[in-house]
Amino acid sequence: MASDQAGLAAVLSLYVGKIPTSNQCVIDSHGIGLYDRAMSEPSPGAPGGSQLHGPVARLLRPLVRLLIKSGVTFPALCELLRELYVNVAEYDFALADKSQTDSRVSLLTGIHRKEVRRLRGAGAPVNVVPTSLSRASQILARWLGAGEFTDEAGKPLPLARNAREGEVSFDQLVGSVTRDLRARAVLDEWLDRGLVRIDGEDRVVLIERALLPGKDDEQLLYYFGRNLHDHMAAAVANVSGEGPRFFERAVHYDQLSANAVRKLEALSRDLATHALLAANREALAICDSDPGGPHRWNFGLYIFTDENESPASPPSEAKGKT
Repeated sequence: MASDQAGLAAVLSLYVGKIPTSNQCVIDSHGIGLYDRAMSEPSPGAPGGSQLHGPVARLLRPLVRLLIKSGVTFPALCELLRELYVNVAEYDFALADKSQTDSRVSLLTGIHRKEVRRLRGAGAPVNVVPTSLSRASQILARWLGAGEFTDEAGKPLPLARNAREGEVSFDQLVGSVTRDLRARAVLDEWLDRGLVRIDGEDRVVLIERALLPGKDDEQLLYYFGRNLHDHMAAAVANVSGEGPRFFERAVHYDQLSANAVRKLEALSRDLATHALLAANREALAICDSDPGGPHRWNFGLYIFTDENESPASPPSEAKGKT
């Protein structure tokens, strides 16, 4: 189970970036900056509501753009937020040894008690991993990280289509993860999706783009929710000063030419791919001897480029400080 969880966290979602080693925020005439919020001095508590208006409006803008594009109207979003407010207040703000009441949920959320009573009891949201995605990511994670399926450089080996003496095979790979699926069925599906190919020696070869989420809506939306949730949860914990800070850093350069952006994007993709593959190998090795438990781990990277919307500069008092 632990290996399965590690595979889900490490594969099919490659986020790109380079992590600085110093704690600094520098903006010069060329618009170059290093930002490190996670390692800043802890705040005494969560920021005030008025302080959040600007940052929240900024982070919600891409989401609102998606909602409008997808036909989700403002009234529909309001109903979703109302349900979510009640759900979070009910489960995340419950008092120890005391039952949560409609009045307290109403006080926390500002929603009328009649509405609270109507919306309570739906249960905490359950994040279900699509079955096909779970199995595919587990198999890919093993192919990318297990020593018997990679070469000395850590790259995935071409695998014999069928079991041959002295050679690792695709049958062995699938069988090392699950006995519920036939290797031939997995191979046919992956060939159809363009994740693998058969070379001249009748070996199964992993295609590089198999590391990226496909166009399947179920897969894309699952990782859309999972990865953005985890990144935001880490950032919220850091801003709120809840316990040890999560590692959350970014390198950002502004006022660049299109050519410079293309070079940096290619570089960061290469760096990120190596980092994720290395993390996956280590996670597999640790999970092989781990008894399992209720915890999960997610290590993610991302890259973003834009020529239309310039990010807001850090606070003026932080400029030039190291």
